Amino acid sequence: MIIVVTGMVGLDKKSYLERVCEYAGSQGKKVLLCNVGDMMYCEAPDIAPGKILDIPLKRLHLLRRSVFKDIIAKAKKAPNLIVNTHATFRWRHGLFPAVDFDQMRKLDANLYVCLIDGVAALHGRLLSEHTNVHTLKDLIVWREEEIISTEMLCKGINEKTPFLCLARGSAEPTVETFYRLLFEPNIKRAYLSYPMTAVADLEDVKKEIAAFRQAMKRHFACFDPGDLEESFLPRQALQAVENGRDFLEVDAGRNTIRLDLDQIRQIERDIYSQTYARDFLLIDQAEMIISFIPTLADSRAAISSGVERELQHAHEAGKEVYVIWPAKQTPSLFVTQTATKVFKEPQEALKFFSNTGRIHKTDVSSCL
Repeated sequence: MIIVVTGMVGLDKKSYLERVCEYAGSQGKKVLLCNVGDMMYCEAPDIAPGKILDIPLKRLHLLRRSVFKDIIAKAKKAPNLIVNTHATFRWRHGLFPAVDFDQMRKLDANLYVCLIDGVAALHGRLLSEHTNVHTLKDLIVWREEEIISTEMLCKGINEKTPFLCLARGSAEPTVETFYRLLFEPNIKRAYLSYPMTAVADLEDVKKEIAAFRQAMKRHFACFDPGDLEESFLPRQALQAVENGRDFLEVDAGRNTIRLDLDQIRQIERDIYSQTYARDFLLIDQAEMIISFIPTLADSRAAISSGVERELQHAHEAGKEVYVIWPAKQTPSLFVTQTATKVFKEPQEALKFFSNTGRIHKTDVSSCL
């Protein structure tokens, strides 16, 4: 198994993939990790740390090709290999490719994965670990470029090779999900759907949703929109303006950072448009969608337009559509006509998944 993993600067892919390899080892899978950047520095010890993109493009190109030649040789011997690279570079030279098609054809990877993360987390890491000057607009553009470039690279090499986009996850890294996608093909890939913005201030409802997410992740390889949530930024930025501030303090994973409100306003449309497109991409990658519609304090179902749109998209894409609807009110036909099956509670859904072979037989009574 050969996996090419891409992702923009600021992701800290190396430590994430080291955790993937460590977890794989605990499951009896030996995985060799080749970090292209580290290998390039080892081959050119005269280049100071952090300065490799400042060297002439011709030398950079030759250095990269030499490293990939070594990786291709390693791939013939290693039972499992992860190549940690970029699809593109953006630096003083502008935007340019980080791989060569002829070598990628020789590598003949089994899977391409583009790792992504939220702009706040990316910004926080870049501030503490890198010296490149950037704006939030730069980050959100670079992220989209890396996703599209990776998919084009994958399909340009072999249109039958799978391409996946996966959120890194800042609070809880998605290491186990990554492992399952690689080595446990029998585990179903599920997109988790639930209201987010509409329940942002309802702590009890958010706890129910968190329990649902945790339970499903025990049994499926989950694409979870909550692993990359940044649509709250424009809303909180507006509140900050009303409170007379010109900055917004947010949790960036390792610490709290300040974001400039003008920069948040500049990326508001990008956040919404990319969230819309990304969630549909994640649904397309999945085999099924599991939607949890919590009940509000007044007994109404917390159904949102976003969830309804996700259900419709999954239905039209031919996915299995499962809805968990605890509320007493009857679901609308826009739910029932798109759903494969509707459940009253998460435990009922898990029992169904177990009885129908969608998850391994297990005692699901204590899952929530």
